[in-house]
Amino acid sequence: MNSRQPHQPPDQCAIVVVASSAGGIEGLKTLLGGLDAGLPVSVLVAQHLRRSRETRIVAVLSPATGLRVKLAHDGELPSAGTVHIAPPDHHLCVQTDGSLALSREGPVNYARPAADPLFESASKIYGPQIIACVLTGSDGDGARGVELVKSRGGIVIVQDPATAAFEGMPKSAIETGKVDYVRRAEDIAPLIRQLLESDPQR
Repeated sequence: MNSRQPHQPPDQCAIVVVASSAGGIEGLKTLLGGLDAGLPVSVLVAQHLRRSRETRIVAVLSPATGLRVKLAHDGELPSAGTVHIAPPDHHLCVQTDGSLALSREGPVNYARPAADPLFESASKIYGPQIIACVLTGSDGDGARGVELVKSRGGIVIVQDPATAAFEGMPKSAIETGKVDYVRRAEDIAPLIRQLLESDPQR
């Protein structure tokens, strides 16, 4: 039986959520490649994927990082040192008991999976213990999620639009005025490590 109480974060003291779209596979390789298996938190990823065919994203990303990479499953708990990726045609969300949920609700910002459902649901559970990252993408997905993360005290990191393959998503996030850090993709992982090491509550 799950003994977790509603609205209490899971055992891990923080979580990292990442959103990406066009050009995102390379961006994810760079970000995840800077993190190793000793990462004390889990990473949840919403990468816009085509629903028309089986995804190879796990096989593509796994060689780039020391983290365990897997497609998220409905009802599982996030694991430290693990990247849980939203499968094609499903939104990835965090439930009140901290477990993951897959949803077939309608597209958000024309995408499913989308950033906003992930950012919003995770921020409700983790509050100031969340680190949200927006990488390359050609639309505005993630902007509302960024606002919600900041409203609950979380930290927002955005890829520098000048270095992104597609600037739409990072630029829209920056335009919210709620972004804490703007960094090149290769500088985001070191920043995450620094944030986790400098704050004992994360």
